[in-house]
Amino acid sequence: MQGSSPVVARADPIDGLRAASAIPEARAEALAAEHYGLSVAVRRLDSERDQNFRLRAADGRDYVLKIANPTEDRAVTNLQTEALRHIAARDPALPIPRMVPARNGAVELEITFDDGSARIVRLLSFLKGTPMHQAPQSAALRRDVGRCAARLALALRDFHHPGANHKLLWDIEHAAELRPLIGTVPSGQRDTVERFLDGFATHAVPVLAQLSIQPLHNDLNPHNIVVDPAEQAHVAGIIDFGDLTATARINDLAIAAAYQVTDSDDPLAPACELIAAYHAVAPLEARERGILFDLIATRMVMTIVISNIRAARYPDNSTYILRNNKQASVRLARIAALTREQAARQIERACLGE
Repeated sequence: MQGSSPVVARADPIDGLRAASAIPEARAEALAAEHYGLSVAVRRLDSERDQNFRLRAADGRDYVLKIANPTEDRAVTNLQTEALRHIAARDPALPIPRMVPARNGAVELEITFDDGSARIVRLLSFLKGTPMHQAPQSAALRRDVGRCAARLALALRDFHHPGANHKLLWDIEHAAELRPLIGTVPSGQRDTVERFLDGFATHAVPVLAQLSIQPLHNDLNPHNIVVDPAEQAHVAGIIDFGDLTATARINDLAIAAAYQVTDSDDPLAPACELIAAYHAVAPLEARERGILFDLIATRMVMTIVISNIRAARYPDNSTYILRNNKQASVRLARIAALTREQAARQIERACLGE
């Protein structure tokens, strides 16, 4: 899949999707009974775009009922559904949610709600465990995340779908579009943000233009990774495929690695553990390794800029929107002390096992 493929654009790249009217928990309960034959207890889950509910069935099994935003392109919703089915077929041992068919056999239902909106409803298995951001951190866990990220990319390598090339601002490919918006960044951070956007334009963009693209998760942050509570060095689940899009695979790795940078004297060391484990399963090209630091920094810049704008626009949901902002700011300041050459050498040594 090449970057010249047709692109499906979302209406407002910063707003993403405007908030739709809330679906009552009682309606989620009724949908589970009517369409899936389940008697459940219902709890609403936080979400930026969709309406998500955790369902606990009478037999103790757990599910997630996902009700898509009505303005979401149907092709993008179906992209996520079919990607999950494809991954399950290609690598059945990967811990991802499984699609649960309705009574009529469909994995997507179009339901009309009281506000007149038609929304896609899906039921997925719920992956139990501890969210990674709440679990004890270790080198062994980071390595397992790296291996799982590589396996996920490999499983999606031959997946094709007409919605895969939709434009998503969270795709690092489009980071340059944030430059006019950096006025929203606190003044003390702006020079650093501009410096890394300059580095992205100079070093990463020419290389990214040469790389093939494929569908990828595109949001492997610790809120989307579930850890086995009994074996805390083991990934029990990779969730939330809502940002899945076609991009260069190195962007997907950069996102995962960005969240493993630490506020320490050696900030890249933990990220390099994840990178090395990924490279051992899905070897990186030299040109991919050469721009990885630029992409890691760019993801942090994106987190800071986009979350600041969206939190200002949607103050009622600001806690959820800003959940990664503070850490991204601290980590960006740490890696700003490294030269690009120092970072590249450290990543190279990690991949070579030195």
